Amino acid sequence: MEKITSFTVNHLKLIPGVYVSRRDVAGDSHVTTFDIRMTRPNFEPVMNTAEVHTIEHLGATFLRNHRIYKDKVLYFGPMGCRTGFYLLLAGDYESADIIPLLQEMFLFIRDYEGEVPGAAARDCGNYLDMNLPMAKYLAGKFYDEVLEDIREEQLVYPE
Repeated sequence: MEKITSFTVNHLKLIPGVYVSRRDVAGDSHVTTFDIRMTRPNFEPVMNTAEVHTIEHLGATFLRNHRIYKDKVLYFGPMGCRTGFYLLLAGDYESADIIPLLQEMFLFIRDYEGEVPGAAARDCGNYLDMNLPMAKYLAGKFYDEVLEDIREEQLVYPE
């Protein structure tokens, strides 16, 4: 069996950033998959499920209500390794194209106050596994350390 694309990336050289993971064509449409890598794989601790779950709820809500991108968002969700998230957008994009969107989203999460959208038994399969304070901390850290002044090596996968 062939390795899937994401398993061919050298995770020992991967640093937090925003990377194009895949480009696909579905019918007449292009789909770009982004790797939003929040922690350095195999070097930093992974994120706990509660904050990952909270970021997922807040991020998905933000993206699906965004004035420009709401109709282009196909999926936003966590990586199984808990080092980041995948974002799938309809269209052919480069990493740099979505930095303003991600800056907006991570500031939204960092500054969010109130009940987490969908954090109720009726709306979610594991609504008690949420940690808003930690999600806000991680969103602020990613914004400050990566998104605010992102460098070229944080936009293109390492060789």
